[in-house]
Amino acid sequence: MSHSPDKTPSPNPNLSPRSPASSKRSKALSSPDLWFKVQSPKNAALKMHIKSLSAISSASPPSDTDFSLLTGFQSSALDPSVPDYTLLLSDELLLQIFSRLPLSHYVSNSLVCKRWLYLHGRLVQSLKLTDWSFLNSGRIFFRFPNLTEIDIVKACIRTPRNSGILLTHKNLSVHIDTQFSRTEFIEQNDLLPYDFLDSGLQMIAKRYPNLRRISAFGASETGLLSISNECEMLQELELHCCGDLSLKGISQCRNLQVVKLIGSVDGFYTSVVSDIGLTLLAQGCRRLVKLELCGCEGSYDGIKAIGQCCQMLEEFTLFDHRMDGGWLAALSFCSNLKTLRLQSCKIIDSSPGPDEHLGSCPTLEELHLQQCLMRDKPGVKALFLVCEAVREIVLQNCWGLDDEVFGSASLCRRVKLLALEGCASLTTGGLEAVVLDWKDLQKLRVISSNKIKDSEVSPALASLFSVLKELKWRPDTRSILSSSLAGTGLGNKGGRFFKGLKG
Repeated sequence: MSHSPDKTPSPNPNLSPRSPASSKRSKALSSPDLWFKVQSPKNAALKMHIKSLSAISSASPPSDTDFSLLTGFQSSALDPSVPDYTLLLSDELLLQIFSRLPLSHYVSNSLVCKRWLYLHGRLVQSLKLTDWSFLNSGRIFFRFPNLTEIDIVKACIRTPRNSGILLTHKNLSVHIDTQFSRTEFIEQNDLLPYDFLDSGLQMIAKRYPNLRRISAFGASETGLLSISNECEMLQELELHCCGDLSLKGISQCRNLQVVKLIGSVDGFYTSVVSDIGLTLLAQGCRRLVKLELCGCEGSYDGIKAIGQCCQMLEEFTLFDHRMDGGWLAALSFCSNLKTLRLQSCKIIDSSPGPDEHLGSCPTLEELHLQQCLMRDKPGVKALFLVCEAVREIVLQNCWGLDDEVFGSASLCRRVKLLALEGCASLTTGGLEAVVLDWKDLQKLRVISSNKIKDSEVSPALASLFSVLKELKWRPDTRSILSSSLAGTGLGNKGGRFFKGLKG
């Protein structure tokens, strides 16, 4: 269990709780500092009162909590001859004190005694579960009674945690056997039975009705339906290895705002999320604001259903999508979309269709493409055409982005910010041909793009640099543009937001 970002050791390796309490505190006061730092008559009277009550130091905590339920946790042995002054403090006051301590102190403080262990458990609101038995036994509900966020993904997978080999993907980390010889790292036999998962989700729904966020792996319709019915405040949902039919279980989550669906992950597991699942999601969760689809299938119909039903959708992410050709045209139904992200996509759109049928997203502000294969010229052109109203374009480590492909970005004439990183095929001429047409351009960032050369910067491009509000120019490590332009005043017209050029 790791209570804090600094990875402090935990008394139970099966848990990773986190608390919203602030960790940016300069110094945490100890108990003597809290009570005796300020010497006053009032403190002196308190000392005399504590001394007169020292006989109760060995008594049990003033609570009717059944600490026997907290099995598996060891409290440190205290000297019985030393009075326990904290017995004079109520649980509410101690909770106020504990909530102001740095996160790094949580684990050590919870080991003082069973009372402190219990109280610290009440502060924890976010938890990552790695051992299903802790949930199945019910201990989790007594140890952490106030959870609002829970991640049970790792607990749903039966993998050899003592193998010493940890395989990590963007969305998942699993231990694998040294004798591994299968085609996929996670197969059906590696998952808990559906009845176990359903029972666990039903227990979570019953004991945590105020749940705001949950992450699960391989959940069925029955288990998710219990979450939908009991957890009316649920706002965020992350589902791994989910299928179309399982999404019927979240049709009652009326307040869901953030959903992340991981259908298939190459080499790890395979499941199918198609137009059927996307339509079920759209019809049941109409308040979606943010949607992320990873390894999901679908087509024009599924994206259209999301756009028509989820009219509050503002952020849409596609990671390694397997969409059929023509899906781009459905984005025009997302009438309130502000941010579109494509990550690790092998193709943009295999068959976008005629330009006049594509439509556009008039409210779009940001377009991000990261690690995408952009040799699909018709698909890239169709993407920029749909996103013609975009204000910010970020292209990061995209393969195949040459001058011709990038030239399609000239369709977006309202761009104010362009950020290029790792665009190894784009030349200075290709960059200039586009940015000179953007009359509203205010910020330009070019990083690690080796074919963009200082020596090829034309007077027209240099003139554009001089009026930008922000310029970050590091196309390669040999860039000497900053030194060659020293004393010319380049960039001074951009105001205080201009960032100096670095070689």
